[in-house]
Amino acid sequence: MTLRTARCHCGQIELACEGEPRKISMCHCLDCQRRTGSAFSIAVFYARAMVHVERGNPASFERQSASGKPVKFHFCGRCGSNLYWEPERLPDLLGVAAGAFADPNFPAPQQSVWTRDKHGWLNLPGSIAQHEVNPPPRASTT
Repeated sequence: MTLRTARCHCGQIELACEGEPRKISMCHCLDCQRRTGSAFSIAVFYARAMVHVERGNPASFERQSASGKPVKFHFCGRCGSNLYWEPERLPDLLGVAAGAFADPNFPAPQQSVWTRDKHGWLNLPGSIAQHEVNPPPRASTT
């Protein structure tokens, strides 16, 4: 079984992610832009039972998402890195920040969501699905 490690910038928080991601999604919503300080975020979604905090005690912050459902973010209280989140909209999944894996060979996103908020200068690969807002949730196959 594949085991990937995600860490915050200072290394105080570490996650173990077992198996392959359920999906990898690029998000352009304004909330993700503010959260990351970038033009988009990339979320690696795993079944919740497959992600474990191995080291540290993340702080958390909860807010309403662009879809109208709450999402709880977990981040390092020391360096501020946003590591993972629990979206109520996807109750079986947990999102992990792709950059926290620090792996240039990590698989590419399969979809791009909230493209209505996408920066005009950003050209997306034609190989990924594009959604103006959120796509409908997939059936659970945990």
